[in-house]
Amino acid sequence: MQGVGFRYYTKLEADKYHIFGTVMNKEDGTVEIYAQGEFNKLMQFLEWCHDGPTSARVEELSYKYIEPNSYLGFVIER
Repeated sequence: MQGVGFRYYTKLEADKYHIFGTVMNKEDGTVEIYAQGEFNKLMQFLEWCHDGPTSARVEELSYKYIEPNSYLGFVIER
């Protein structure tokens, strides 16, 4: 869902858990997140993503493993 500060709050959570990656709004209204970090912290971050910020309504969450990238921090794109 866009327009509720989802990307901003996602970055705050990623920084809290020392997660590197990106978050971006997609043209179809979804949000796409690439995240890498320590396994336990990634799981905590994913738990937060299931609900998002209080202003958001997360309808569906899907994720898959991809090869790690060389992210240097967590960046909001677009």
